[in-house]
Amino acid sequence: MAFDYKKEYKEFYLPPQKPGLIMVPEMQYVAVRGRGNPNEPEGDYKKAMGTLYSIAFTIKMSYKGSHKIEGYFSYVVPPLEGLWQQEGMEGIDYTRKNELEWFSMIRLPEFVTPDEFTWAKREVEQKKGIDVSKAEYFRYEEGLCVQCMHIGSYDEEPETIRKMEEYVKEAGYRVDLSEGRKHHEIYLSDPRRTAPERLKTVIRQPVCRKDG
Repeated sequence: MAFDYKKEYKEFYLPPQKPGLIMVPEMQYVAVRGRGNPNEPEGDYKKAMGTLYSIAFTIKMSYKGSHKIEGYFSYVVPPLEGLWQQEGMEGIDYTRKNELEWFSMIRLPEFVTPDEFTWAKREVEQKKGIDVSKAEYFRYEEGLCVQCMHIGSYDEEPETIRKMEEYVKEAGYRVDLSEGRKHHEIYLSDPRRTAPERLKTVIRQPVCRKDG
């Protein structure tokens, strides 16, 4: 059986629909930075998806080739994730999508080192002819966060975020968005195949004590 991060780490990928606090350790990702409306058909966000999945699946399928990665194990490619912000704002204004700054990413297994990541990029460029120069090897430790499962369209997320903010306030915390701590989403549904009202998205935001 292939290792499935969603099933093995349900606390990070399958939270309840009620907000809760969680300590998130450091994880590693393949990531691409960008800016603009993610819904543009030929925009940078769509291009970033091609980069992320090309590298992620090159690593996953590496066992079939001559390049053997030390410590490799069979696994399911984890879901797409995204860190989001807007310049000059603490939260996200969903009516101003052109101003969104995003950091799209896919989690990498623990056996992927910076050197193996470089190999995967080179492999994609040489064998698929895809420019993946914008792809980064990224390590991210979120620390204490509030998270919740959001079911519905992306444009309806503000109501779920409002409930999360109320929860942390009552618990003696506050949302702590900053340059190093960002609004985080994990996409468990394919919007091309799922009705908007049934989309499942993990929403996560960093928090700290009110007096912190």
